[in-house]
Parts: sequence; structure tokens; C-alpha cells
Amino acid sequence: MTMIDRQERQARGREQAEGVAALEASGVLDDLYAKIDAGQVKLEGRDGLIQQLIKAGLERGLQAELDGHLGYEKGAPDASIHANSRNGFFPKTVSTSVGDVQLAIPRDRDGSFTPMLIPKGQRRVGGLDDMIISLYAGGMTIRDIEHHLVTTVGTEISRETISKITDEVQDEVIAWQQRPLDSFYPVIYLDALVVKVRDGAHVKNKAAHIAIGVDMDGIKHVLGIWVQATEGAKFWAGVCAQLANRGVSDVLIVCCDGLTGFPEAIEATWPDSIVQTCVVHLIRAAMRFVAYKSRKAVAQALKPIYQAADEDAARAALTEFSGTELGQANPNTIRVFEDAWDRFTPFLAFPPMLRRVIYTTNSIESLNFQLRKIIKNRGHFPNDDAVVKLLWLAIGNIEDKRARQREKEKGGTRKTKRKAEGRLIEGQITTNWQQALAQLALAYPERINPYL
Repeated sequence: MTMIDRQERQARGREQAEGVAALEASGVLDDLYAKIDAGQVKLEGRDGLIQQLIKAGLERGLQAELDGHLGYEKGAPDASIHANSRNGFFPKTVSTSVGDVQLAIPRDRDGSFTPMLIPKGQRRVGGLDDMIISLYAGGMTIRDIEHHLVTTVGTEISRETISKITDEVQDEVIAWQQRPLDSFYPVIYLDALVVKVRDGAHVKNKAAHIAIGVDMDGIKHVLGIWVQATEGAKFWAGVCAQLANRGVSDVLIVCCDGLTGFPEAIEATWPDSIVQTCVVHLIRAAMRFVAYKSRKAVAQALKPIYQAADEDAARAALTEFSGTELGQANPNTIRVFEDAWDRFTPFLAFPPMLRRVIYTTNSIESLNFQLRKIIKNRGHFPNDDAVVKLLWLAIGNIEDKRARQREKEKGGTRKTKRKAEGRLIEGQITTNWQQALAQLALAYPERINPYL
């Protein structure tokens, strides 16, 4: 949901609240409230007040449509002069967000009336499709949604229909994945999460990669989602080519987790770009084979390496660590740093403020943490498109949830402790971005200045 959509929805909500308040002030609702309090009127469930209001509203709208189609209102004295006339009703059951509603659909004599409010073939109204898509984006499977609708709102919708409803967003996903991008991104973060996808008769682990680009204003944007179908340079060459075809002509720094083949793909598409291994991923890999009792000491001993002033100081710190008893007991830790040295050392050439920006891919990892909670309910996905669809829906859902929480906190005092997380995508400004951009401009003036 975009910010404009959110503002429009909030405006409609305020208008509706003002309308209800005016009715309450006039006393029109007093008798109704009294009957509700006395238990004479049931609000929810089958034939409850809410369902009856929906039924009455829809049927009144249908009658108004038929009046417009015939050219006269029911009971009008000049009805006989019109060639077409009313011809009773036929029943139709529609599913709504509060349960199934039985409607009386009006007919005309010559059968030319086609209602727009409830079109022919439509069986769902009242935001039910949006509810289904929201439940799907929140991590519920199609089977779960089917059961949820029956038990909560009393609406039975087949799994095939639910699947079709969720598939309706596929065109939006494709348009989003192919949308034009900025020509220049100073920093792009790339990270992945593992998903299970059916491939013929087998279920395989695949990596769904998410790219976040930081624009010149420091604002983060999700650039795309790609499910890795093949290993190495060939896959990443395709990703880079797609980004280039969508308008990205230059990138300064690409921060990733040591992905195989990515440096070669970057050099083929953007030869002047720097590929930076995420330091946090590097530390995790280095600690993988360290005994639990030694982890704290090893982590402390590694700090002088990745906090060094330059590459020479880092090399000296690594050599010193390898000569200690702790280093000799953990040769795999040293090997991890040596293997990644060429992709780790560019980080050391930057001043402190810029280091904080490219130190880690946490900008994506915080998002991936939320996405993992959503996909864990699924045993596997039927295909790659289903993975991208769910992740796209989930990203929008997560962002909308964070935005609502931040909106609630706007009214708090300055001393109120912030509880809502920073915006995950599309809008969060990178911390200390102005200082980092100034340092980038000093390091790469010929590439930054044209976009300032």
C-alpha cells in the first residue's frame, strides 16, 4: 500500500466517523443502541445487523441502477409509456467479509439490465478479496485461509478460488519487478533467504535474493527479488543485466555476503563498482567452527582486524592473531578471513562514517527476519513465481504494519521511548547518510558530482 493510498483510506475513515457522530448527536441511533443493549438486536453472525445493513445497502444500490437503466422509478405514473419494465428478482448469495449474504437481484423484462454493483458472475464483495490477500501475505496457507473464513465469518470459499484471488496480484508483481530504476545508486545491499521450491518430482532449497538500493537522498528502495535457479556468475550476470536494463547505469559499492560469481558479474556490468563482503557475515563464517567456550575470546580477538585503520594494520592484526594459542586452535577462522581478504579489504579504505553504512547488510537482514517468520508455515512453494509473489505481498504488509505503528507514536512526547522499528523499505533514510555521502563525494568526485 502506498502512502497516498494510506492517506486516502484514513481520510475516508475520518469522514465515516464524522457521519456516525452526526447521527448519534441527532438521536437517530438511540433506539437502535437500546435494542442492542437489551439483546433484541444481534450485531454479528448470520442475519445479524451488520449483514442486514450490507444486504439493504446493496439491494438499494441495485434498485437505483435498475431505475437508471429503465429511465423511471418504481411506481412512477409514466411507467407504462416505457418499453422495458421490472420483472421481479432472482436470488444470489455473495460472500462478504462478515459472512454470506442472500441478495434479491432485480431483473428487467427484456433482460438487458446488467448490474455494475454486483456484476454477473461476481460472488465476493465487501473487501473479502483484500482480506484474503492480507491473510496470505501474513503467512497463512491457502488451506489455513479456507478454514479461517469458515470459522470466523462463516464464508465458504474453495481453495481454488482463494488461489485465483492471490494470483490476481501477479500482474502487479511483474510490473513492480520491471519498473524503471534510478540511473545511479551509491550503495546496494544484497542478501538472501533459503526457501523450498518444488522442481518436478523433488523439492529443492533455493535462495531468494533481495536487493535494496540507497539513492542519493539516502532513501532505501527494494529493487527486486530473484530466486536463484543456477549457481554462480551466470545467475548474477542475469540479475545485473536486468538492473542495467531497468536504468541502473552505475553503482559505487555493492555490499553482499560473499556470493559466488557476484564480483565477476558486477565487473562485467559496472566495471568501476566495488564489491564489499558484509563484515557481519564474514565474522559469522569465521566463528562457525569455534568451540562454544572460546567464542567470546575469539570474537574479541577479531576486532582489531575489522576495526583496523587500513589494510596493512588489518594484515598485521590477522598475523598476530594467527600466532597466538587461540589462533592456532582455530585455523578455520584464519582461513575464512584469508579467503575473503580481497573482498573484505575495500571496507578498510573508507573513513568511519562510511564504514557504518557498508559494514553490514542488516538493512536487509531485519527485513529477512520478518519474512522468515512468514514463510516458515509453508512446507514448500509450487514454483519460483509463488515465492516472489508471497515475498512481495509480505514486504508491503510488513511495511504497512510498521507505518501504522509509527503513526500511533507520533502523538507521544519526546521523552516517550520509541517502540516501532525503523522503516524497513521505501522511505527510511540511511543513518548518518549526509556524512557518508560527503565522504563518498570526496573519494569519488567524478562519479558522485553529476548526480548531486
